[in-house]
Amino acid sequence: MAAPMHSSPGTVPAGGHASAPTLPRHFLQLKDFTRDELEHVFARTRRIKEQFKRYEPYHPLFDRTLVMIFEKQSTRTRLSFEAGMHQLGGAAIFLSTRDSQLGRGEPVEDAAQVISRMCDIVMIRTFEQDIIERFARHSRVPVINGLTNEYHPCQILADIYTFLEHRGPIAGKTVAWIGDSNNVCNTWLQAAEVFGFNVHVSTPPGYEVEPERAGLFGTDHFEAFADPIDAVRGADLVTTDVWTSMGFEAENEARRRAFADWQVDADMMRLAAPDALFMHCLPAHRGEEVAAEVIDGPQSVVWDEAENRLHTQKALMEYLLLGRVNS
Repeated sequence: MAAPMHSSPGTVPAGGHASAPTLPRHFLQLKDFTRDELEHVFARTRRIKEQFKRYEPYHPLFDRTLVMIFEKQSTRTRLSFEAGMHQLGGAAIFLSTRDSQLGRGEPVEDAAQVISRMCDIVMIRTFEQDIIERFARHSRVPVINGLTNEYHPCQILADIYTFLEHRGPIAGKTVAWIGDSNNVCNTWLQAAEVFGFNVHVSTPPGYEVEPERAGLFGTDHFEAFADPIDAVRGADLVTTDVWTSMGFEAENEARRRAFADWQVDADMMRLAAPDALFMHCLPAHRGEEVAAEVIDGPQSVVWDEAENRLHTQKALMEYLLLGRVNS
């Protein structure tokens, strides 16, 4: 296969392969990319996924190395990034803070300078957003947010691409978020401002969206509802997440009581648009945040959504390392 034609996104992010790299691009929040850049990533996702389905080898990242740093455990994030980098011809290395010097008190800034001299791109799944921001400031290579307490941009990349596959462009549509105003919710709110769609959020009292924490530019695309029934009415997409995110396990019982009326069930879905989709970033707790009849029903696209983590992240890594590929 001929080498792909590409243009740089304005940086030369190849740590171990460049003696004097310029400042790299990072993907730490969804709003780090413009709408045009994200639409390019979606176009590349479609192309890369089509090649994958046809069993056509595509190795644009041959001899490139991804380092994956995990402070929070994962199934989908590790598998999608590790498999994705191998499928692009590169190599992926897993590091847990439990078995690296990061877990023994090495400053994040020092670790960033060392790790980024030995690889081409880094993905981090951690707790506070400040950790990944500090790492990125001292990294010679692109850094991707695999999840923090505040944001989950790779998940929303996959979610919006899944909507695009099933229903076309999301601009002008309505997304109903039911449940905890967590990192996934925050990223949906950022995405609404970038793409021009609306997000209806319904949370129990005390769990409302914090605009500053969500990193909102404004509220033109966001509306809060006390009653989840009102939030889903006419929505094009209904989505939720577990009631207790990783790191908040001590609150589990209190959250189960507070969120009891915020389960997405068949009655709720019937109030959404007739062709509304249901999404969940997984893992799911049937009988808690979602009824089995919904997540396993005909409106659910959760398995496509999960698979698309693989393809959107491949397109993301391609863009961060090669710029705009035209092939």
